[in-house]
Amino acid sequence: MNANIRKIAVNVEEIHSEIGRQISPPTRKAVAVAVIENPFAGVYQEDLTDLMEIGAELGALLGSKCVAALGINPEDAESYGKSAMIGENGELEHAAAILHPKLGGPLRVAVEKGAALVPSSKKMGGPGQVLDVPLGSKDAAYVRSHFDGIEVRLNDAPRANEIMVAVAVTDSGRPLPRVGGLTIDEAIGKDGLR
Repeated sequence: MNANIRKIAVNVEEIHSEIGRQISPPTRKAVAVAVIENPFAGVYQEDLTDLMEIGAELGALLGSKCVAALGINPEDAESYGKSAMIGENGELEHAAAILHPKLGGPLRVAVEKGAALVPSSKKMGGPGQVLDVPLGSKDAAYVRSHFDGIEVRLNDAPRANEIMVAVAVTDSGRPLPRVGGLTIDEAIGKDGLR
């Protein structure tokens, strides 16, 4: 099944200074959002395979859009995350079906590698509500400098029969990280943890 997409939005955030200190190069995050029709809005559906296939499609599409928006090569992506907001006629399991079984694989292709789990969140909401997308290092979950997030909000989504799906990618960690832990340069990225 192909996603019935109503709209796509892409946003890039750059932080050039923090608490009076210059950030050079700036830390950058991109988030790409697709607003899609929920094929199971208002009905109970035991088999959610169609939503899982839509998740795979959106993982590739939105991940590629983030990489392109940052203007980087896929291997230069450092962290990622995913999130979905279900309109009122859906259920949280619809978000889970999109996000978990199949979205991660195509997203990892879009960012080249990605040994770590993709951080995720899901919620139910309506137009204009904020959707938080958690972020973590794509290759090593213990890289604390990359524990972060970005929020996205669309004034007209999700409508009652829609799902808002977001993928975020960064080319760096938080600005001025100093809480210790494994650094991105020390990460090996084979087990997804270190």
